Amino acid sequence: MTVMEQRGGYRPTPPPAWQPRADPAPLLPDAEPYRVLGTEAAAQADPELLHRLYADLVRGRRYNTQATALTKQGRLAVYPSSTGQEACEVAAALVLEERDWLFPSYRDTLAVVTRGVDPVEALTLLRGDWHTGYDPFEHRVAPLCTPLATQLPHAVGLAHAARLKGDDVVALAMVGDGGTSEGDFHEALNFAAVWRAPVVFLVQNNGFAISVPLAKQTAAPSLAHKAVGYGMPGRLVDGNDAVAVHEVLADAVRHARAGGGPTLVEAITYRVEAHTNADDATRYRGDDEVETWRGHDPIDLLERELTERALLDEEMKQAARDAAETMAADLRARMNQDAPLDPMDLFAHVYAEPTPQLREQRALLRAEIEAEQGGTQL
Repeated sequence: MTVMEQRGGYRPTPPPAWQPRADPAPLLPDAEPYRVLGTEAAAQADPELLHRLYADLVRGRRYNTQATALTKQGRLAVYPSSTGQEACEVAAALVLEERDWLFPSYRDTLAVVTRGVDPVEALTLLRGDWHTGYDPFEHRVAPLCTPLATQLPHAVGLAHAARLKGDDVVALAMVGDGGTSEGDFHEALNFAAVWRAPVVFLVQNNGFAISVPLAKQTAAPSLAHKAVGYGMPGRLVDGNDAVAVHEVLADAVRHARAGGGPTLVEAITYRVEAHTNADDATRYRGDDEVETWRGHDPIDLLERELTERALLDEEMKQAARDAAETMAADLRARMNQDAPLDPMDLFAHVYAEPTPQLREQRALLRAEIEAEQGGTQL
């Protein structure tokens, strides 16, 4: 007989002395995603910020289409497009100060580029040349993370360590809705809340974990509600409203920097393209659904707002498109050049001080290459 089967052996309610540690009400997200564009709040938005967001969104869309084309041409091994999600990508990069850190997933190359990383370097991992193609410390951008959600504990650890050192640093970690089903997601949120680490978790809920819809991942009212279980605020925002995403993330960053602890932000958006070039999205979703979301395009939403407020004309639109095309042409030209590869790089950047095994393997490979090349020195 188990304890639960014994009469009086299982108490389904807490003992009388139990008291809740915190009122959950302030932690709960709004019932509907927060929006700015198309509301009265849009009139209060800074025109300079609106123009910056618009230019970066246009550039981001062109970046996505160019990277997708490079994949079809064999210049990239794989590309997870963020078309349709550009508002989240751009806003995440723009809310951070130079000293802050961005922790991206594999789909977040646009956020990495907006943060200042060279587009070719941002795509190097997906090209198959290096594990990461840029120096993480130069722009405070962690390596693109392919395993789901493993970047989240890293973000918490860095933010907690920075605070212990007295550094005024915030970490912003990006993850998809599928990543919230991983153990690393739960461990990261729990540690962040207990330590009150200065971290912002941005969940880009694009509807599918590859082919698995959100309804088959969670029964929660929203992913933002998961924040309450860990004792942190949850925010729900329209992920295609660039101004709203920027505002919510900026509030969360300020909250973290002031010592208020972490925030979980769920941005409702949509992945217009397939999961990657290896995915056939027509097998699990219909064209009508995709077209409906195209009608809520982040660029169109912002362009409409700017035009109605007489903050954008055809000349300014063309200037944004021209700048985006210049970026795409440069990316295309450099990606079409074969990267110089040195086999000895296999052993570089593994350890600060190479192990005896690495030195032995390096010597063996060097000897094999020299033998094949008739003694040519590398």
